[in-house]
Amino acid sequence: MSFDVLAPHYRWMEWFLAGGKLQRCRTAFLDEIPAARNILLLGEGNGRSLIECHRRFAGARITCLDASAAMLAEAQARLARNAVDASRVQFVHADILHWTPAAERYDLIITNFFLDCFRVEQLAQIIPRISAFAEPDANWLVADFQLATAGAKRVRSRLILGSMYLFFRTVARLPARELTAPDSFLAAAEFSLHRRTESEWGLLHSDWWEKR
Repeated sequence: MSFDVLAPHYRWMEWFLAGGKLQRCRTAFLDEIPAARNILLLGEGNGRSLIECHRRFAGARITCLDASAAMLAEAQARLARNAVDASRVQFVHADILHWTPAAERYDLIITNFFLDCFRVEQLAQIIPRISAFAEPDANWLVADFQLATAGAKRVRSRLILGSMYLFFRTVARLPARELTAPDSFLAAAEFSLHRRTESEWGLLHSDWWEKR
């Protein structure tokens, strides 16, 4: 999987296709959760969540991990354009399936439009590994797509998701062929769902999970 080829175009693609909907989904709970000290941003892409985390959590250390070097470069450029001090941000170019932090523990984990990239057996590996890096009082924010529950909403979301997976599998070699909800894996990793909001006819959801 590599989003390098999409990195220079991702900003305008997102705005053209979704406007501000994905960003509202990313930031749904950011101003409500407790102050974080050590944040792990996974699959961050071009830095839209990073900017907001830097604003919200003054003094927190932020680890920003992505498998795409081009996306990390876009995120760094975004910080520079916004005159944001990057001294407390660590950029890590790595595949989450093979990355282990050095003696780090995180009290806030953020996976925005990231877990949907993986097959079910990969999620079964990834989520417990991430949970092992979490502090006992950690929060986990998830923003992602979902299959709507019923009726016309479900048909619409199925068509949109099918088109998306076909595109990203072709262009970015996405591992997943279809969406797998991560809820059962998060619950098995001892996180409980504190709050959830849905938008865009049930296609998008924002979750706030807490370590039990």
